[in-house]
Amino acid sequence: MKRKRHSPEQIIAKLREADAGLAAGHTIGQVCQKLAVSEQTFHRWRNQYGGLKANEARRLKELERENGRLKWAAWSVHVRISD
Repeated sequence: MKRKRHSPEQIIAKLREADAGLAAGHTIGQVCQKLAVSEQTFHRWRNQYGGLKANEARRLKELERENGRLKWAAWSVHVRISD
């Protein structure tokens, strides 16, 4: 099965859709099947994006990317100094 990356906006939209399905009396399994995601992915998304709005989730992803770039820059400076 091919992996698909979802944007933060797509994840939040799917979580809202899942909440509506759960409120309508569907099980988590049924909701996940309708959203075409595994239960594990659903729970991970809910833990990570549960209370966020779309713009907050986008900002979180931007900060995570910036943090990765800064870590890489700090590591490369450290390596050059060590040589």
